[in-house]
Amino acid sequence: MPQDTELQRNSLSLHKYALSLGFSLFGVADVTSIGSEFLLFEATRARFPFAISLGKRAVDAVLDDIEDKPTPLYFHHYRQLNYFLDRGALQVASHIQELGYQALPIAASQIVDWENQRAHVSHKKIGQMAGLGWIGRNNLLVNAECGSRFRLVTVLTDMPLEPGSPVPFGCGTCRACIAPCPAGAIKERPEDFDHRACYAQLDAWRKAHVVSQHICGVCVKACKGPKG
Repeated sequence: MPQDTELQRNSLSLHKYALSLGFSLFGVADVTSIGSEFLLFEATRARFPFAISLGKRAVDAVLDDIEDKPTPLYFHHYRQLNYFLDRGALQVASHIQELGYQALPIAASQIVDWENQRAHVSHKKIGQMAGLGWIGRNNLLVNAECGSRFRLVTVLTDMPLEPGSPVPFGCGTCRACIAPCPAGAIKERPEDFDHRACYAQLDAWRKAHVVSQHICGVCVKACKGPKG
């Protein structure tokens, strides 16, 4: 087992590299206990005990343009954030490979189980385990600095890294996301979030050609975080 100093050194080096690429958030999670939740072949899951959570903050002015529904400007920004995340995850994975380890970048936005609306991994769960934030009332990861105004991507790896730890629920008395929710999906308790109502609203916007993807942005705009 590598010494703690090696784990810290590896993590600090990768963190610095990720920031140099333009990422806003970096964290590491030990995923050995949840590997079975990944929609990946078992042999693939078993190869990667660590997950790197990488985040890119959204541009506030784009979010400020949103009122009660997603805008074409936000839709374009959403896609550009995903492009940045996917390209950055590829660069991080390639960097790790050059260091002699294995790494697997997971797409920022790619549904592989349409019936249950699931991707290969839950980026927000990885981010939560890595200590980047907590799951808020809005069912999104909330970061103390960025609120929910960011998007995430994940890189799985066997590079020995120092994992972070989950942080406690930090929304406190803030309920800024509840009233603006067009679907009425956000409740007092995060576990009561109405997934069906949320998806129905997203689907209605898509069918009405408001935007051509199941996205919203209203609760993202509302959540600036406790330090926002």
